[in-house]
Amino acid sequence: MQTLRLGETVHDVTTRCLVMGILNRTPDSFYDKGATFELDLLLRRAEQLVAEGADILDVGGVKAGPGPEVGEAEELDRVVPAIAALTERFDTPVSADTWRASVLDESCRAGAIVGNDISGFADPDYLEVAARHGASVVATHIRLAPRVPDPEPHYDDLVGEVFTFLLDRARRAEQAGLARDQVMLDAGLDLGKTADQSARLLGHSAALAALGYPVLLSASNKTFLGTLLDLAIDERRDASLAAVAYGAMHGCRVVRVHDVAGSTRVARMVQAMLEASVAKA
Repeated sequence: MQTLRLGETVHDVTTRCLVMGILNRTPDSFYDKGATFELDLLLRRAEQLVAEGADILDVGGVKAGPGPEVGEAEELDRVVPAIAALTERFDTPVSADTWRASVLDESCRAGAIVGNDISGFADPDYLEVAARHGASVVATHIRLAPRVPDPEPHYDDLVGEVFTFLLDRARRAEQAGLARDQVMLDAGLDLGKTADQSARLLGHSAALAALGYPVLLSASNKTFLGTLLDLAIDERRDASLAAVAYGAMHGCRVVRVHDVAGSTRVARMVQAMLEASVAKA
């Protein structure tokens, strides 16, 4: 049995894939261009995601790609009130999409129980903060750093280097006091990867899951899908759902998505197939 701990709840994710709904408190998101930047609009969107079956709500105040500088105070102002409002209104677990330990600290005080860090724990205080609050974390591979352009990423051994990086970060998390089922691994598609490299890592989802930690897949509407299939951002829904289906079938146990309704249906269908396969065996 594989488990994932979110706060005081331990989820059996042996066959179940949890759906993490994206909530962008940013004016310049690559996908929604600030559609949920205003707090009331973000809460309205959250209500929709919860109704559609979201298992986790992921709130971010700074986009991953290059853009205007967002200081610590501004990120705190964007993220913390939103998390406080979400935890007051909904029972759905909340994740803070941040690479700053200080923002994670205040987010956990406001009710967040996950730290989703695309920097690979570059902030030396991040894991100590997570452990102090009992928060689960996402260890993400990135070649350089958030917000830094990386137009021509090169790897001598793509899969080996990404997996080694993630295992190192997972072990750091455990050394900081987190349990294995509190550490999720994310290959970081599009983060310092070409479209072909991202597709290859998606194809190695089963091998990543075999490392023994819950795997989070973040592929929704990403650039690599558009590049591979020549699709504009608003044309990538089917490709995103295909990535969810492949990931869930091959060991990913959390999918971070924009389309919660569609992804939930896909994840539940895959769960039914996996359970039927185990029962028959």
